Amino acid sequence: MTQPPHDEPTAQSPEELREQVEQTRQELGETVEALAGKTDVKARASEKAAAVKEQATAKATVLSEQAKAKATEAAHLVQDKLPDPVKEKAATAADQARAKAEQAQRLWQDKAPEPVRDNRGALVAAGAALLIACVLLRRNKS
Repeated sequence: MTQPPHDEPTAQSPEELREQVEQTRQELGETVEALAGKTDVKARASEKAAAVKEQATAKATVLSEQAKAKATEAAHLVQDKLPDPVKEKAATAADQARAKAEQAQRLWQDKAPEPVRDNRGALVAAGAALLIACVLLRRNKS
């Protein structure tokens, strides 16, 4: 039989011996678990993939913010270089479009029956699908 290590005291009673055996079992179980974790290639690959995904997401967020900032800067540069008559026409067109949209919204609220107003999202989707179908049918005919 093997001798106990020199740095650990030997058990003085059966109870101490049971405690030492239980502690040794627990330590051995933890060691085996750690070794099994190191040999589990699938789990380690999943952990690595998750870490890479997290890094890619963070990088994409940074790049997206940089792109938005540059786009805003470019828009300001273009706006600064536009002649005043063009700016005025664009502002007028935007105001007219906004007014027409508000007018269409009011007309919709006034004229549409209650069940139709309640299902507006479904109706818009159906209308879009119908429009796409018509375009595809015309394209196929020509």
